[in-house]
Amino acid sequence: MNLIIYFKTLLDKTDIILTDEQIQQLIVYIELLNKWNKTYNLTSVKSTEQMIVRHILDSIIINKYLTGKRFIDVGTGPGLPGIPLAIVRRNDHFTLLDSLGKRVRFLRQIQHELMLKNIELIQKRVEQYQPIEKFDGIISRAFASLQDMLLWCQHLPKQNGGQFYALKGILSANEISTFSSNFKINKIISLDVPGLDEQRHLVILGFN
Repeated sequence: MNLIIYFKTLLDKTDIILTDEQIQQLIVYIELLNKWNKTYNLTSVKSTEQMIVRHILDSIIINKYLTGKRFIDVGTGPGLPGIPLAIVRRNDHFTLLDSLGKRVRFLRQIQHELMLKNIELIQKRVEQYQPIEKFDGIISRAFASLQDMLLWCQHLPKQNGGQFYALKGILSANEISTFSSNFKINKIISLDVPGLDEQRHLVILGFN
């Protein structure tokens, strides 16, 4: 199957508008992820078509809900959702943080191949990372519970207006009620990802 045609078919079911260059870059990213995955085991998703759904669309579907110019993707893994979002938001800056060297090596190759000027790669545990400039948005995808995300990442956002963006599957009542009173839920958004027959949510949190 032609991946570009398949991707465009799915995009047509959303309100996401991408240039041909952005589409091409996202497909190259998937092709490189598929190639490296055979050696580095970067993702459990094996087919490129499923990578488009579960990695690309599942990442960029949150684009319209992000506010600000500086973001950090915590526990980025093979660059999700940071790489797709950096391709879509070329005028914004993305820091991609992960503790595993093999993932960061892959991301360096992606940065080089796609000539991405708006990303910075950091190999550290999140609690050890002390940024000089705080972030407008802290993004996590399949990283931790809301409680742990807020605990480990509370030093990263700007105190005035900084927000946390947690990409989640099924949300439990327990998870959205058991975090520190220093934080509040600003919004919970149910996401519709074309080609994905599973629940997806974006939880946006801020300081109280």
